[in-house]
Order: sequence, then structure tokens, then C-alpha cells
Amino acid sequence: MHKTRYAAAAMAAVAALTLSACGGSDDSSAEGGEGGGEMIRVGIKFDQPGLGYDEGGSYSGFDVDVAKYVANELGYAENQIEFVEAPSANRENLLSNNQVDMIFATYSITDTRKETVDFAGPYFVAGQDLLVSADSDITGPEDLDGRNLCSVTGSTSAQKIKDQYPGVELVEQPGYAECVTAMGGGQIDAVTTDDIILAGLAAQPVNAGKYKVVGNTFSEENYGVGLPKGSDRCEDINAAITKMIDDGAWEEAIARNTEGADYTPNADLNPPTPAPCAS
Repeated sequence: MHKTRYAAAAMAAVAALTLSACGGSDDSSAEGGEGGGEMIRVGIKFDQPGLGYDEGGSYSGFDVDVAKYVANELGYAENQIEFVEAPSANRENLLSNNQVDMIFATYSITDTRKETVDFAGPYFVAGQDLLVSADSDITGPEDLDGRNLCSVTGSTSAQKIKDQYPGVELVEQPGYAECVTAMGGGQIDAVTTDDIILAGLAAQPVNAGKYKVVGNTFSEENYGVGLPKGSDRCEDINAAITKMIDDGAWEEAIARNTEGADYTPNADLNPPTPAPCAS
């Protein structure tokens, strides 16, 4: 009699769990009900030290810190954030296919991208710069004549310099970390991409004190928060970014993630003022 009762109870419990699993939505977004125990999916880079970096399931970097702050202001605790890898080539698809709720991944705001996704922010304004050895005499692209400049394969950053300064010798590597390794071996003289990406690389413990960001930016990249088209979160995200700047957490995040790189963001561009949201 007891065995029958226990068996029935066990079957009921399994049935309840099954119904719960079947009844749950595949959409883990908390759109329309901020917080409440639901998850928010945030796209970040997994391979960009100092910005978005996966340390075996633990995530670090400036983009990550801003994402956590904004998510908290939207009503999500840190354990309600699901970080999703968002490589540059996949960002629009991740948003358009509702695979993420927002993206913080050195995502420059452009008119072309605005045709398919929305943006909040910017939360940082980067500029193309140079990373050189700590004792280098290079102060800008005009000093690169006859020297080797490294960037990643397919990047437009190095080509922009080459077009203006034909004497520059371009060297391509699969990634910026490989560029820094090549510079450490004396094969190249400088690496170029956005200044904060360079600072993140220079701040890595293995590189600390060996390199410096020149600090002479010659472009402007507005890093925005990518959102699905028609999202109603833009104004709340802008308010969160403004609060993060005003209470000092933004500046602390910059310092923490670039420590050892001797880096200061361009004061003429940062901290930024978020742009009005699209109507």
C-alpha cells in the first residue's frame, strides 16, 4: 500500500516537472518584465582582453562591467545575466534572430547598422591609435615611415595608415595578441586598432610595463549597446550609462581594465553623452 502511494507520488512529481519544462518559453529574455527571476542574454566578445574575455566561464573586461551595471539598473542581478559570445561578424544576426537581448562588444554605431538594429549609448568613444614598446620614440603614424605596422588580417585600421603614409610596411596576423607577440620578438614596431583594445592588451599581466598606447587618436568610434530593432529599452539603458558615469563607476571600470597600460581615454571624447533614442 505504501509502495503504491510512493510510486504515485513520484509519478506525479515527474509529471509536474515535465509539464513545467514543456510550459517554459524558449525565449529567456525578460522583455516586458524586468528582473523577476528571468534571464537577460547579453552578447560580448570572449577573446578581447580588457573588454570582453572568457576566463573559463568567468567574464571580465570593460564591456562586461558596463553590461553588468546596465543590467542591474534594468532590474537583473548578476546571476540573471547569460553572456553569449558575439563575434563581430555575427552581431546583427544575433540581434535580428532574437538570440540576445543586447550587445556590448566594441560595437561601433554606424548608419548602415542602424538599418537593421537599434543602438543605445554610446558608452565609450574609442579612436584608432598605436601600441608601441615602452621605450619607443613613435608618437604617431607620421613616425612609421620604413617601419613595420601590424594589424589583423582583413582589418581596415592598418590600411588607413598605409594609404596616408606609403612608406609603412604592413604585417598581418590572425589576431591582435599575435601582433603583440610579434612586437615582443622585435619583428614589428607598432600595432594599430582602437585605443582601448590596445590598452586591454597592454594591461595583460604578461605584457604589463612592456608597451604603451601612444595616446594620439586619429579616428572616432562610438561604442553603442546593440538592441533588436524596435526594442523599448534604449532610454532606460541611456539612463543607466549616464548614472554609471556620474557615480564614478565608469571611470573605475576603465582604470581597472587598463591597469598597467599607462592609458587615459581621449578626454575630448570621453566620458560620452548618450545620444537620443530613435523614435
